[in-house]
Amino acid sequence: MDRRHFLRATGALAAGFAGCTASQSTGQPTADATPTETVSDLPEAIGLETLASGLRAPLDIAFAPDADRRYVAEQQGVVSVHEADGLRSEPLLDLRDQVTAGGEKGLLGIALHPDFATNRRLFVRYSSPPRQGTPDSYSHTFVLSEFQVSQDGRSVVDGSEQTVLEIPEPQGNHNAGAIVFGADGYLYIGVGDGGAGGDQGRGHVDDWYDRVGGGNGQDVQANLLGSILRIDVDGSDGDQPYAIPDDNPLVDGPGLDEYYAWGFRNPWRLAVDGQDLYAGDVGQNRFEEIDRVVAGGNYGWNVKEGTHCYGADNCPDSTPASVRGGEPLLDPVVEYPHSGAAVSGISVIVGNVYRASAIPGLDGQLVFGDYRTGGDLFVATPQSGDGLWPTAAIPIADGDAGKLSQLLSFGRHEGELYALGIGDGGGGVHRLVAPDG
Repeated sequence: MDRRHFLRATGALAAGFAGCTASQSTGQPTADATPTETVSDLPEAIGLETLASGLRAPLDIAFAPDADRRYVAEQQGVVSVHEADGLRSEPLLDLRDQVTAGGEKGLLGIALHPDFATNRRLFVRYSSPPRQGTPDSYSHTFVLSEFQVSQDGRSVVDGSEQTVLEIPEPQGNHNAGAIVFGADGYLYIGVGDGGAGGDQGRGHVDDWYDRVGGGNGQDVQANLLGSILRIDVDGSDGDQPYAIPDDNPLVDGPGLDEYYAWGFRNPWRLAVDGQDLYAGDVGQNRFEEIDRVVAGGNYGWNVKEGTHCYGADNCPDSTPASVRGGEPLLDPVVEYPHSGAAVSGISVIVGNVYRASAIPGLDGQLVFGDYRTGGDLFVATPQSGDGLWPTAAIPIADGDAGKLSQLLSFGRHEGELYALGIGDGGGGVHRLVAPDG
């Protein structure tokens, strides 16, 4: 095949997110990886207003533009419908007979077309058993598909699935999963490095950096792994059911045209804020990072983990001149260690910039969290120029922390943020509110 073409137990997702214990990292996490300071006027706590509970593993959410309706993607392969009177008994979409779920595999992302109110186009990203063209030794197939939603917004049209993109996945982990439409109308797709640990092993090609073997993150010609892709789902190219934006950075040069940015390990969630694209890239076992993604950006993996060398005491800050002209390895805007700091954890879950007024002091802050919440959510204050952004931890309000012991994802609608995760009531969707509700 050419390039075109949960949880069994909740702990499984955490183990994969947190990376592999057999790591080539050197040294210990430091407490000052990210500037952590008291940012003025932040709320003392954040409350959680529960909208839906009793879910299994809610990993993504999309908001209908023409109704009081939300679509919640659950890892086992179901897209549930939540309306003003609660969850509907019948799902929008049930893919359990064609999704392989467990660990980091499953139904991982959904997105509504920007003109969904008129064209009813729904895009989903899921893990499939190996399809034709996936090598026999590989784990599964990455699938991006499109469905047509009924006019009432409560079901999909039978037989409407159209496969947009398939990618062979060598390992079961590092699948990323987020799909988001940008302000430009193009679809951005997070793709992990292929799994295992250190960007090495089965399905990992050799790259330019000899100090650490493997390197899908640093190779843009052999496959689409370790990247963020950008495609035009409103166009096509022969049998290819999408078009390539003319200004994608590798068009007419060496590399696969779908690439928008590369050097990622596991960009689990993506977020769009105006013209800005953010990726939360889950680290190996020392540092977590959030990147502000630009066209043609190389974000360093597996030469670097965050701002730090991976597998070596010293490492370059750019590729050799012979590799795409010596491009810089771009640093994240947020980094935090796995221990030893107020902002710490094991697997970053990027949220988005808060653009509402319900929580005084939060407007304009980048809100994020970690799979292992520890009773806190995090904020970073956007800065101009280079350097890491100041970060702070904000506790989840008393009485609400138990709702979100494991954070899986965020969503944003009309500037307000929604947290998806697992807690005392099972899987749930919660709106961030002021601590008094």
